[in-house]
Amino acid sequence: MTNFIDNIVSTFDKIYDTVGDNLFLLLIIFAILWGVQLLNAFSGYRLNVLGIYPRRAEGLLGIFTSPFLHGSYQHLFLNSIPLFILAALVVVGGKQQFFQITLFIMIVSGLTVWIFARSAYHVGASSLILGYWGFLLMNAYYEHSVMTWFVAFLCLYYLGGLVFSLFPQEERTSWEGHIAGFLSGVLASYVLAKGYI
Repeated sequence: MTNFIDNIVSTFDKIYDTVGDNLFLLLIIFAILWGVQLLNAFSGYRLNVLGIYPRRAEGLLGIFTSPFLHGSYQHLFLNSIPLFILAALVVVGGKQQFFQITLFIMIVSGLTVWIFARSAYHVGASSLILGYWGFLLMNAYYEHSVMTWFVAFLCLYYLGGLVFSLFPQEERTSWEGHIAGFLSGVLASYVLAKGYI
């Protein structure tokens, strides 16, 4: 029992230290998100045409731009807290892995939305949020370490409500992006475990 508690404490210390070491990176990401939001709002949200529009060639660009675009300040604010928490937990695995997982989720979920989603502009970081969440949950299954299980527990305990975003809600909400993000995160954990990325 003492060893278990010691492992939890050391795991928590490692997470705390890693987040501290990468705080500047996380703050840069959020500065970019909020900077884009300011530009978008001042332009009357005209930048949202750079989102993913399914089955249109020009909509493919949105695979890389849509996570940075949001429909309102409220939209970005609601995404900011879970995105910060989950990005901080993913970066515990290292910066290189963080960027690999992020790019993988963006591409796979973006292509999935482009192929299967309804015809509308899909914007927001929600697919990335659900992707990180799916990755961290499944990573515990593949890695079997105190660290990954502790992180998965944190994801379920504090952000378990994300599961409800996998079901259709408001018409303006891209639940297709949520599902695509989650599944791409799950796939990312498998691909990482097999050494493909």
